[in-house]
Amino acid sequence: MLTSGVLSEGRHACVNSPSLNVFLMKYLRRFAAVFTKYPAARFSQAAVSGVAPESAMCKPLKTKVLTLSPAAGDEPSFVTREARADPTDILSCTAKALKDGHVVAVPTDTIYGLACLAQDAGAVRKIYDIKSRNEQKPLAICVGEIQDIYKYCKVKVKEELLGDLLPGPVTLVFERSEILNKELNPFTRLVGVRIPDCAFLRRLCQRCKEPLALTSANVSAQTSTLAVHEFKDLWPKLAVVVDGGPIGDQSRLGSTVVDLSVHSSAFSSTVDVLEGKYGLSSLDLG
Repeated sequence: MLTSGVLSEGRHACVNSPSLNVFLMKYLRRFAAVFTKYPAARFSQAAVSGVAPESAMCKPLKTKVLTLSPAAGDEPSFVTREARADPTDILSCTAKALKDGHVVAVPTDTIYGLACLAQDAGAVRKIYDIKSRNEQKPLAICVGEIQDIYKYCKVKVKEELLGDLLPGPVTLVFERSEILNKELNPFTRLVGVRIPDCAFLRRLCQRCKEPLALTSANVSAQTSTLAVHEFKDLWPKLAVVVDGGPIGDQSRLGSTVVDLSVHSSAFSSTVDVLEGKYGLSSLDLG
């Protein structure tokens, strides 16, 4: 007969019995036979033992550096730098990391940026954590084509105006539409939108088929970055770093913000950008 006593530490001690041992040996043999015949039973064993299946375990990220330009310098041990690959393969790998809820680093037309899926609330929180960013500071979204802006924003200006500004180093501010993730910038009805003059980033948005949340690749209040080695301290927290080589704009100022959320102020703001940033005259603008 099986009896048990409770030890002072709260554990159970079983009384040894020869008949019990024989019974247990027979039971274990039968269990082993079932376990061998039906491999799926291994998952039950993991549950019984309290050990989660490997896929469910939380693992540290192994950063992939995908090179659009020649690699240079030694890499940390947690980094896998792949030889210069086909841009399509790099797009696929980066898009998969985004779909899996990770944050990636990408080149833009102004500075290097951190990106995640804007509709993924968990990924958006990761960006704030990685940057130590004030949660009251908004993130812009990035889309691949002008038509995408109409899905996520309430546009009050002519499409021709958008075509004059985009793609380019500007962030256009509109009133957000209801379809945009409510946990992205929940403190404001506005959102900034970018279509960078960077073919890789536009194609990445098109591949993901949804907007990216985009911000600078640096810890908040630190200098913006023009090359991937300048934000190496962030690499362990990123699934993919796309190395597009040094970015030529040495100003490190990022994009110019143009508020188009109010129609009455849109024209004057846009004229300032077109004249100052692109060198167009008022006569050219009609």
